[in-house]
Amino acid sequence: MATTKDVTRTPSGKIKYRGETFPGFNKPKRTPGANKKSAVLAKKGSEIKLVRFGDPNMSIKKDQPARRKSFRARHKCDTSKDKFSARYWSCKAW
Repeated sequence: MATTKDVTRTPSGKIKYRGETFPGFNKPKRTPGANKKSAVLAKKGSEIKLVRFGDPNMSIKKDQPARRKSFRARHKCDTSKDKFSARYWSCKAW
């Protein structure tokens, strides 16, 4: 598992990890042209992990209550607590 020692800060305050720039720890960013819709550099204590999540071909319809309720029930969002899982970040986006 990577640690905070494996990242560097840019002069603008952003984080660089494995050639990718992130706005900060635990802050999702869009990944256009990639296999997944979003990515986040998740941090728990001093451990970090790059988590990619979301289907790039699907649109998020969280403004429709029925769809939001179905998504959250289907993915069991009430029990997602691990910041290193894609489910946690998908649920947080919904």
